[in-house]
Amino acid sequence: MAAPDASDDRFLIVNADDLGLSATVNAGVFAAHRDGIVTSASLMVRQGAAAAAAEEARDHPDLGIGLHVDLGQWDYENGEWIQAYLHCDSDDRDAVEAEVRAQVERFRALLGRDPDHLDSHQHVHESEPAKGVVEALAAELGVPVRNRGVRYEGGFYGQSGKGEPFPEGITPERLAELIEALPPGWTEIGCHPAAGPVPTSSYDGERQIELAALRDQGVKNLLNVRNVNLCSYAQAPRP
Repeated sequence: MAAPDASDDRFLIVNADDLGLSATVNAGVFAAHRDGIVTSASLMVRQGAAAAAAEEARDHPDLGIGLHVDLGQWDYENGEWIQAYLHCDSDDRDAVEAEVRAQVERFRALLGRDPDHLDSHQHVHESEPAKGVVEALAAELGVPVRNRGVRYEGGFYGQSGKGEPFPEGITPERLAELIEALPPGWTEIGCHPAAGPVPTSSYDGERQIELAALRDQGVKNLLNVRNVNLCSYAQAPRP
């Protein structure tokens, strides 16, 4: 599909991270797409519900799906960052490249195609060596990378940088503020919906609150009033 002409119009990708993390995350992402404003999702191919997510995605052909590169997770506890799990040595470029390429192959096996964009769990692709690996692979695949070309808006989030609750960050009012402030061109708003508890995640109860905001009728109406074009990464400008 050809990319729309950006001109002075506003094009919005609403991307749900963590697809495949759990059954409740899968249900929340698909509900936020079916009944809300989510247009895109990022699949964690190493997580236990990834195969189920890929299967259900066949019933939602308009939902764009990219790869959520997952090298590991770090949680902020008692004043320091604690490693929850690790898929490879995130400081070793060769190990990172091997893992990212393996995740692309897993994505292809699950969905039968390439991802339509690349991003990463906890934004590890914003730092080396993952940064260079992900950017080079995206160029090879001819797909966008989060926060490259398409402006990334991370202000719809229910915790501080240290994991402290920030409930005002995930209300319908907050989402409406971000939509009102969209500049001309392309923007991605990131989100993390779920339809039930995700006890393995340090970002748990916030997910159900996000889902309600993403399905809020006032938010959906605002998109029409402001003439915001909802799109997926499949329609975004190519790098």
